[in-house]
Amino acid sequence: MSFVRTYTKPRVFAAAVLGSLVVGAGLGVLARTTEAGWLTDTLDHIGTIFTTLLQIAVIPLVFTAIVVGINSLRGLGGGRTAARLGGKTVLWFAITSFIASLIGIAIGKLFNPGSGGLGEGVAATAKNADKAAKSMSHWGSWDAFIKGLLPENFFSAFAEGSTLQVLFLAVVIGAAAYSLGDKAKPFVEFTTSVFEIVQRYLGWIVRLAPLGIIGLIGAAVSNYGDALFRPLLSTTLAVYVGCLLVLFVVYPILLRFVAKVSPLTFFAKAGTAIQFAFASQSSSATLPLTRQSAVNLGVDPGYAAFATPLASATKMDGCAAVFPAIGAIFIANLAGVPLSFGQYVGIVVVAVVGALATAGTTGWLTALTLTTAFIGLDAKQVALGIALIYSVNPIMDMMRTATNVAGQIVVPTIVARSEGLLDDEILDTQTARPNHRDEGGAARPVTA
Repeated sequence: MSFVRTYTKPRVFAAAVLGSLVVGAGLGVLARTTEAGWLTDTLDHIGTIFTTLLQIAVIPLVFTAIVVGINSLRGLGGGRTAARLGGKTVLWFAITSFIASLIGIAIGKLFNPGSGGLGEGVAATAKNADKAAKSMSHWGSWDAFIKGLLPENFFSAFAEGSTLQVLFLAVVIGAAAYSLGDKAKPFVEFTTSVFEIVQRYLGWIVRLAPLGIIGLIGAAVSNYGDALFRPLLSTTLAVYVGCLLVLFVVYPILLRFVAKVSPLTFFAKAGTAIQFAFASQSSSATLPLTRQSAVNLGVDPGYAAFATPLASATKMDGCAAVFPAIGAIFIANLAGVPLSFGQYVGIVVVAVVGALATAGTTGWLTALTLTTAFIGLDAKQVALGIALIYSVNPIMDMMRTATNVAGQIVVPTIVARSEGLLDDEILDTQTARPNHRDEGGAARPVTA
């Protein structure tokens, strides 16, 4: 699989990402100060094209990865083994979400975002209020989530691009194929081929990541300048600090003391996936790198093929735990409403049990609206808060997504260790490349 060979040197990729951030911000400032509308439009088009190219692959990637992943469990034992692995994986999803949400609340209280007033920012984002309110009406309740889980028919889920519905269908169809055994082998092989094709396509798109960053950051700076960055600075900083604590404190502790894995080894082998997540702002688009990072860390390829696709859609410590806690505090401060102890408990509850509602590209929005609805914040204030967040969301989303993807690799590593599915020989190998495959079609790393 050549996808991970696109950026085999993490330092080169990191330098490209950082350089693109600087260039994008510089072009954005230039476009704003010179009022060069053509430059702003060009940057916006570049960012939009890059995002669109990524999103083209999301739906087929989620469906094929889940189906292939479920059937990859066949080589790990019987149905009870698969159920135990699935149960442990989801349990660790909940545990890490619980910890991340507590950190989000603590950082939110420390930074107290939104308490200083918004000034010009309110008027500048009024045009986003209708968009935010419309989005909330679709995603902002548990009832809407449950109704949105079931598609009207098989094809409508794909045609409408509903990631959550596609995920549901993939789990059901993958389980059915697993139960049929050899009878479903042609279907599984076909799905695996499609999965490989989608990954090859994404491998090409990865090369455009630095260019995409220039467009996304440049357009944001040009359009909004500092009119919104100033009042939202504390919120943005809070999100970054909260995510960094999860990424570089919580995960290393779990890796060291639970998975018995060196954090330095983890970041060396998962660094490229985390960096691409930062650049692409998409857990789904990063999935092939996420999966391969887990394999390179010694996680059994069959289990990795199951756990990482599931995690890419449901395991979002950045978007669904740290951020909703800080976002809810931000919105409550805008409204001048102090949150009660019970409401803080509600934030944690949604983070732990609401992960499935955060699937897809609207993960942060779903998590935030579910959280604010659950704790009873005023809908108009929530819409205003979301409208403001939309303005700087690309900046926040980079860090949130990087944290998401790191967690999506950490949890399979922890579970693999507890189940004896972590190969220490592969873990201790300094470099790896996926040029061998196991019986289930998953790539196995070998020393370079």
